[in-house]
Amino acid sequence: MEITFLGTGAGIPSTKRNVSSAALRLDSGDTWLFDCGEATQHQILSSSITLSKITKIFITHLHGDHIFGLPGLLGSRSFQGGESELVLYGPKGIKSFIETALRVSNTHLRYPLRIDEIEDGIELNVKGFTIRTGLLEHGIESYGYRVEEDEKPGSLHADKLMELGVKPGPIYKKLKDGESIELDGRIIRPTDVIGPTIKGRCIVICGDTRYSNRTVNFAKGADLLVHEATFSQDKPALAHDYYHSTTVEAGRVAKRAEVSWLIVNHISSRYQDEDVHQLLNEVRAVYPNTDIAFDHMTFQIPLKKAGSI
Repeated sequence: MEITFLGTGAGIPSTKRNVSSAALRLDSGDTWLFDCGEATQHQILSSSITLSKITKIFITHLHGDHIFGLPGLLGSRSFQGGESELVLYGPKGIKSFIETALRVSNTHLRYPLRIDEIEDGIELNVKGFTIRTGLLEHGIESYGYRVEEDEKPGSLHADKLMELGVKPGPIYKKLKDGESIELDGRIIRPTDVIGPTIKGRCIVICGDTRYSNRTVNFAKGADLLVHEATFSQDKPALAHDYYHSTTVEAGRVAKRAEVSWLIVNHISSRYQDEDVHQLLNEVRAVYPNTDIAFDHMTFQIPLKKAGSI
């Protein structure tokens, strides 16, 4: 499981940062896209992501720097032979925006497109995952998505199986699937030969937001939190007035939520290359386990160890 940042800038594109989009690639081979700012499909051309592999798109809010790339990307997915269903989630209004753009441009999709409008506290159950929505604090409705991977069964203890005389084959699968077996008059239970379950990973991806206790609670205990840091620490009033967060505020959210790792993005175009190190230092002064995203950066979300919490 890995996340690739396709656009990490705020408001308008710059020469170094496109506007918001990130792609979460799963073990299954599917790709889930979070936000789709202008020129996201151009960013995809410079990556190993394939449009036909994008099966879900999650929109955090309806500001243009998060949605203006959608009509073109949806059309290109069709032109490039995509046939599998695509499901798009977003706040109320996203359905009207997409249907109007496709109708006016006379764009006909060759694949089924389902558009589900979300609200606060929705729980989506997808094979292998639970996705929860959380309302943040922005000028318009803006959401975070909490992606929770299902627990995985622990590993079979091969040495223990050999001791019990269990030979490799279909019996292994039965035990792995949680079934007890009978062998030579003995009942062998999965708990006898399987290690502790492996807790699933948890990723929280937030839309634009002020510093908020809602975000802290929503991100609690996540393995990875992606949170905006539009402004430096010396611009708290500006951040508040425009419903955004500073570097320090993003660090405070991560610290209070006790996440394992923080990646800050949505960086204002006023900050150039020489400013990035300072921005990162500001966050790390509050929360050391932090990276600052840049376009085409990929971050691996490691598997948890058996029995970890």
